[in-house]
Parts: sequence; structure tokens; C-alpha cells
Amino acid sequence: MDALNPCDRAGSALDLRDSRVYVEGRQDKVRNEETLPRGLFITFEGGEGAGKSTQIRLLAERLRAEGREVLTTREPGGSPGAEAIRHVLLKGAAEPLGPTLEAILFAAARSDHVEQVIRPAVLRGAVVLCDRFIDSSRVYQGITGGLEPDFMTALERVTINGMVPDLTIILDIDPEEGLRRAAERRGTETADRFEKEALDVHRRRRAAFLEIAAREPQRCAVIDASGTTEAVSREVAEIVMRAMSERAGRSEAAEAGNV
Repeated sequence: MDALNPCDRAGSALDLRDSRVYVEGRQDKVRNEETLPRGLFITFEGGEGAGKSTQIRLLAERLRAEGREVLTTREPGGSPGAEAIRHVLLKGAAEPLGPTLEAILFAAARSDHVEQVIRPAVLRGAVVLCDRFIDSSRVYQGITGGLEPDFMTALERVTINGMVPDLTIILDIDPEEGLRRAAERRGTETADRFEKEALDVHRRRRAAFLEIAAREPQRCAVIDASGTTEAVSREVAEIVMRAMSERAGRSEAAEAGNV
């Protein structure tokens, strides 16, 4: 996924709302859960071939070596129901039905994934590492899919039910290099529904991811993914460890205030 500037499209800059808009209206159930011991929910975003799955694997290995419970997952997919929908989406079977229905299918998969896998893991204290989440929908269906911002906002709010990532790592790479890597990775296999799209579309997506990061710096961190796997992994680990340290500090302060 990569880059032309989304502001080149009329109204595109308005399609990316900050987290205050997307998170508003949490249900009482979610508010109550926030008082329980909680793990960390980290999502990885970016264009095709940026190395998300590799970086998730390396980070998971590091965290497990430190004795942490780690759950790795992906979207679309991650739960039995969502994996069934994944096959339909990535094979392009839903494409002829239009972007609105495709977005609804993504939302159905995400809702099942959140409630069956992500939320239970986070609430028991695990670190959840997810390959793609809400930002991919904002970019793929919202920006390059041309769906109305109000529709995407409402769909996201209902789908995630307050399960907003604590940290989102956006792996940024030039679209041409990303697509080259993706082609090398898949070998003789056929490109999926999204990899096969025009370079111009990938450029617009890259710009959209970067705009999200600029609008939500408290949640998003951008990493240059053009470097070596090891260099990117070190930077990912530094960002995650800092986030964990900050989380621990807030928890200690909250406990001290309750004494």
C-alpha cells in the first residue's frame, strides 16, 4: 500500500478523522472493562511489502523471551469466522459487489475478530500484535475506495466497540519497492485483490497512512521500512518498549492514587 497525496482527491483530507471522532460513544460495557487489568494492543499498518508480518514475528519472539504472553493475529481474519470472510475478500469475490458491501464484509470479519480473539486476550493481560486493523479500512475502503467518511466512521465505531489500538506502528516504504518485495515474496503465486492494483493507488494509500500518523501522533509511530530487517526490528522494539514503560508508569500512578 503506498502513496499519492490524499489531498489530491477532492475532500480526501477530510476523510481521515482523528481518534476523538472514531472513539466517541463507547458503550458502558467497554468503560467497565477499562477498570480491569489490561494488556497492550499493538497494530501494524502500511503498504504492500512493507514487512509487517516479519516485524510482528520478530517482536513476538523478543517479548516472549522476556516472559510476556503474546498473541499474534491478522486482518482480515484472525478468528474462524473472519478467516472464512478473508478468503472471499482477498480472492476478489466481493469486488464486483462494490466497495460498500466489501467494507461491510471487512467490518463483519473485524467484529468477530475483536470479540472472539482480541478483546479477551487484552483483558487477560496479553500483548496482542495485529497485522492490519482500522487504519487499513480507513485507507483502503475510505480513501481509495471512495466511501463516505460518515459511513466509515459509523461502521468503525460499531465494529470495534471501543477496542482502539494502544499503539499503531506504520511501516512506511516506497510503493515500487514494496510491490517488488511483495512479488518476490509470493513467487509464482497470483497477486491478491489489493496487490494487483495500480501504482498510483498504492501511492495514494501511502500518503493516507502518513496523514493518519500526522493526525494521531499519540497513537501512531512511523518507521522507515526501507532499511534492513534488523534495523527496522530494533526501531520497532524501542518504540514498543517505550510504550510499555509509559503504560507501567501510568498504572503505578493510578494505583498510588487509589491507596
